[in-house]
Order: sequence, then C-alpha cells, then structure tokens
Amino acid sequence: MPVLTRSFVKASLITLVVGLLIGIWQQIPGFSIPGLSPVYLHLLTFGWLTQLIVGVALWMVYTKEQPRGPEWLGWIIFACLNLGLLLRLIFEPLQGLAPSLIGGWMLVLSAFLQWLAGVGFFIDIWPRVRGK
Repeated sequence: MPVLTRSFVKASLITLVVGLLIGIWQQIPGFSIPGLSPVYLHLLTFGWLTQLIVGVALWMVYTKEQPRGPEWLGWIIFACLNLGLLLRLIFEPLQGLAPSLIGGWMLVLSAFLQWLAGVGFFIDIWPRVRGK
C-alpha cells in the first residue's frame, strides 16, 4: 500500500476517534459547546468516511498507462482536505461562542479547501474511470 494511501487511512481513523469523542462530549449535560455539532458531522463525513474512500480509491483505481496518477496531486488533496477540517475544527466552535468576521472567513476558507480537495480528487481519478 502506497504511503499516500496509508496517510489517508491513518488520518481517517484519527478523525473518526476525534469525531466520536466530540459526539460524546456534546451529550454530556452542561458541557455542550455551540458550533461543535457541525464539526462532529464534518469530522465523521469528510474526515473519516470521505478520506477513507479517497485514499483507497487513489490506490485501487488505476490503468496500465497511469498506475497511480500524479502523487503530488494526491498530497495536495490530502493537505487541502485536512487543513480544511482543521480550520473547521478550530473556527466553527469559536463562531458559535463569539462570532467574528475573521472566524467567518476562516470557515469560508475551510469550505473552499475541502471543495478544492474534491475537485482535485475528480481531476486525479477521472482519467482512470472514464473508459475509452
């Protein structure tokens, strides 16, 4: 298994654990923090599930002409997705506690980075699944 795929799988497992811990934290009476529910959902859907799918897909879907695709693009996808998740993890609760213009723009940047990761995945995987 390539290092890139292992990195995606390991990061997905870390976000699974963090997401579940946040989910448990949110259920403790009196300890709930505004803005953590969207973080919980993002960590489980984009951090765990999407990251696991992307990592395995980049490894498994290949052609003879392009066995793995450009590795640099996979690392950009990895960086964009995880930086977007990290920004969401930090700024979503801060926006819930004390809304600010900077926090709002950080959430926009977070969404944009996650979108870029999706576009990068599309660009990377499309030549290998489109057929002849």
